[in-house]
Amino acid sequence: MAEIFVSLGSNIDRERQLRRACTALREAFGQLDLSPVYESSAVGFDGPPFYNAIVRAETALDIDAVFTTLRAIEDAQGRVRQADSFHSRTLDLDLLLYDDLVLETPTAALPRDEILRYAFVLGPLADLAGDRRHPVSGTTYAALWAAFDQASQPLTRVAFDWDCPA
Repeated sequence: MAEIFVSLGSNIDRERQLRRACTALREAFGQLDLSPVYESSAVGFDGPPFYNAIVRAETALDIDAVFTTLRAIEDAQGRVRQADSFHSRTLDLDLLLYDDLVLETPTAALPRDEILRYAFVLGPLADLAGDRRHPVSGTTYAALWAAFDQASQPLTRVAFDWDCPA
């Protein structure tokens, strides 16, 4: 079984979208560990704020099947894909980590570079897996988060009831 970490983000009907994503991810992968939910400003464009979280799961699926599953969940929730990645969205699911695999292809890179670039990814990941080490730097996510310029990308933790069936 591979351990995977997936980021979730939504700024359109965000509460509903995150709950539906949780249900779909649980159906696809079984037991989930969920980070707290954070609100963050849109990055790279003017738009409503996002809700973001991280999910940890284990899967027997290979990496290509995980990517396909995540894309199917996004599509089922009305995700509209545009050439420009900076726009509002119903749901964004990104595979951040697949075990400690380091991979760079024309269509995928692991670990996702967003882990080190965006507070809305690193903050919830540090909450969920603070003692785990980044597969390239070897630094724990808690230490990476402590060193991150958090003032430059403020996060607000929100009270959120996942309410997705077990």
